[in-house]
Amino acid sequence: MGMITGRLHKSLYTACVLLTLQLLTGCATGPAPQAPQADRNHPGLGIAATLVGSPYQYGGSSPRGFDCSGLVYYAYGKAGIGVPRTTQAQYRQAERVPLTQLHAGDLLFFRLGGEPVAHVGIYAGNDRFIHAPSRGKQVSYDSLNNAYWQTRLLAAGRY
Repeated sequence: MGMITGRLHKSLYTACVLLTLQLLTGCATGPAPQAPQADRNHPGLGIAATLVGSPYQYGGSSPRGFDCSGLVYYAYGKAGIGVPRTTQAQYRQAERVPLTQLHAGDLLFFRLGGEPVAHVGIYAGNDRFIHAPSRGKQVSYDSLNNAYWQTRLLAAGRY
């Protein structure tokens, strides 16, 4: 019994020392940076984030597969925010937001090909957005710093 108790005390002592070192190291480096409050609390964005990795499917609006507007429709709908089903209707009905005043959860509208508004994504903060890009791909994050998306960004809207 004494040998087991000794090992237990040594294990507890080691665990306490390691925990103390982790806490001190964490304090020395400061708290981890956090997203702005709006970034963490938008319900549609939170639901969309859980869908990253879902397959793209033209006309899809369920976890079995999404197109861009179907992702917005599904995520916002699950969050209790009613939005139209198509990209063009989402664009028409959204309250316009200057690109300099984006909040996480705002919708980003893109011009692709010859169509005036052909793609939509959900702004996630820090110049990133979630979208269902195209056939053969999955729901994913992308960057507004990417030249492809920068040159095609048309407008932002809020629901």
